[in-house]
Order: sequence, then C-alpha cells, then structure tokens
Amino acid sequence: MKLCIVTHKIKKGDGQGRVNYEVAKEAIRRGHHLTLLASEIAPELENHSQVNWISIPVQKYPTEFIRNFIFAQKSAEWLRKNRSSIDLVKVNGAITLAAADINAVHFVHSSWLRSPVHISRNRRDLYGLYQWLFTALNARWEKQAFQKTQAVVAVSEKVAQELVNIGVPRSHIRVIVNGVDLQEFTPGVADRQKLGLPENVILALFAGDIRTPRKNLDTVLHALAKVPELNLVVVGNTEGSPFPQMAASLGLNERVHFVEYRRDIAEMMRAVDLFVFPSRYEACSLVLLEALASGLPVVTATATGGAELVTSECGIVLPDSDDIDALAIALSSLVSDRPLMEQMGKAARSVAEQHSWTTMAQTYVDLFEELSKNAEHSSHTDLSPSAGSLTLPFGTAEAN
Repeated sequence: MKLCIVTHKIKKGDGQGRVNYEVAKEAIRRGHHLTLLASEIAPELENHSQVNWISIPVQKYPTEFIRNFIFAQKSAEWLRKNRSSIDLVKVNGAITLAAADINAVHFVHSSWLRSPVHISRNRRDLYGLYQWLFTALNARWEKQAFQKTQAVVAVSEKVAQELVNIGVPRSHIRVIVNGVDLQEFTPGVADRQKLGLPENVILALFAGDIRTPRKNLDTVLHALAKVPELNLVVVGNTEGSPFPQMAASLGLNERVHFVEYRRDIAEMMRAVDLFVFPSRYEACSLVLLEALASGLPVVTATATGGAELVTSECGIVLPDSDDIDALAIALSSLVSDRPLMEQMGKAARSVAEQHSWTTMAQTYVDLFEELSKNAEHSSHTDLSPSAGSLTLPFGTAEAN
C-alpha cells in the first residue's frame, strides 16, 4: 500500500506529531510505502528506503496563521499532481486544501468556539477578536474537510460526540485513543529533594498551560484551600499567569509549588501521589494517559477528553469542572486513604497498558488496510479545485 500522511510534524515530543510518528513506524514495519507531506520529520525517517519525504518548509513565516496557510496550499498542490500514485491519504483536521481518505480529528473547533472558556470570552480586545475569527473559520473549514473524507477518526469519545453534533454520521467515525509511552511513563519512586519538591507530604500534580483559565487551575486552588493535608505541584509557564498571585491570596504559598514548564514530566509523576486535572475543555489529554501510565490516581472531569478512560477503580470523574466542593471532597477522599490511592494507582497502570503507542498505531494501520481493500474506498476522489478543495484550512486550537 502507498500511504500519504499530511501533517505539520512527524516526530516525538509533539502531541499530534507523535501520533503520526508511531503510525508511520507501524506502516513501515508492515512493508507499506509512505509519502510524508510535512515540515518536520524524525531523523530516522528521513533516509528510510520506504519513506518519501516531501518537505514543506514554513518555519520562516512570521505567524502560525501564515504558516498554516502556506502549508495548506503547498500540500494540496502536490496532492493534485500526484494523487493517482497514492492509495490512501491521511490528514489531521483541515490541514490541507485537498480532500483525503482518512481524517484524524484531535480537536473540534465548533465545540471550542462554544466553550465558556474560549479566549474571545476572556479577552475583549483585538487578540480576543482574532481568536474568535480564527476558531470560527476553522470550524467552517473542518466541516468541509469532514464531508470530503471516507473515514473520520476521533481521538476520544468526547470528540466523537462533538463530530456527531456538527453532522458527521456516527457510522463514519472510528474512535482510536492516543497512545502513551509505557516505558517512559511508569510507576516508581523519584527523589523529591533533587526535584526541589517537599518531602514527607502528600503531593498532587497539575500540569498544563496556566496562562488562561481553560485548564482550570483556579478551581483546583480553591478546592485545595479546603484540603489542608494536601500539597500541589504545578507544572506550567508562570509568565503572564494569574495563578501564583491567586495561590498567595488564598494563603497557599506554603502548599503550592510552581515549578515552571519542564521536560522531565515523567520523573515528576513518579514523585507525586495523585494527578488532578479537571480541565474545562479538552479534546483528548495526553497528560491524562501519562498519569495513568505512571500509576497515579486521577481526578478529572467529563469536559476533559479521555476522561472516559478513568474508571471508578482508578480515579474520580466529576460531572462539573467548576464544582469546588465536589473537587475538594474527591481530593479529601484520596488523601485520607493511602491504601485506596495505592489500589487506584495499580488499576490506573492496568488501564494505560491497554493504550500503548504500539496498540494505537496498529489500530490505525488496520483501518488503512481495511479501507484499501474496499473497492468503494480505494477509488480516488476528484481533487480538482471545483470538486475536492476547501477554502483556507488551518489546524490548531489557538493561533499565534
């Protein structure tokens, strides 16, 4: 099979890029030939005999908006000229002007636009207006893209429902949950002193962008004020963040430890006792699965994509992200029962072991092979500008 993957990055260290990296590796393992339309790919893929990298360099352009625009045009131009030599085309969202056979959806802009924590609702300025316009246009382009694909892959049940809400038939949707590195994220014990963390206390971990209210650190801090036995480690860039000041105003300076953004998140997870992440809007959270793989009890909310993986045996899922009292009760129930936390941690690891990167990649390639054998799906879509092109696609949640 000759497979084409269209995406910005195909490498480790990038959420969507890691997914495509693992899919590419599995396709190579099965003997398929790949054409990668991408700006960056992992070095080990560059000179592989089964890989043809069509480089689309866009890094020199000043903004993400322009970079995405150029990428969309150039990738579509190549596909229009070479589509007859490709069996299947896989894309992510509205990343290209050309139609595709498989569209893997990591984020639904229509749902994000309706979210009460969309940037435009918190920034009543030109930047907020820009973000509203960016999301609204993406929502429109995505709908066009989904209509021109044979199969749509949702990365969580939450995303699947969001796709149904915008008119994608449920029969066209496959759910393939993102994977996790079970070797990197594994239960263990880390040296808190070396990590600059307090010893001999119960530690919860929160990780994410803390410059906006979307990840919901404010509710976590207010709940923490009601649970005096618990300390909190916050991994996230504090520049421009209101939360260090909020923690101080709540009298939490001694119990909240801001450690900035860091790459050793797996080691941080081995140094704590539980993970708390009741995000107000998340399509599918990789960090949630990483916490499960690290053997941590997880406290999250239904608005967090991937929360369906958190069973009552391995964590607590709140129906309302903003319910401070419910979150405080959930945290207290774990803090007061160490045997329960240990039991949940073991169950969490068992859940994560069902979602390795290898399992995810195999499921994708199984789907590719299934579609390639189906005469209906293997016929090429008309990719002329009048029949198979979109308007101006961009593929991210927030523009720069």
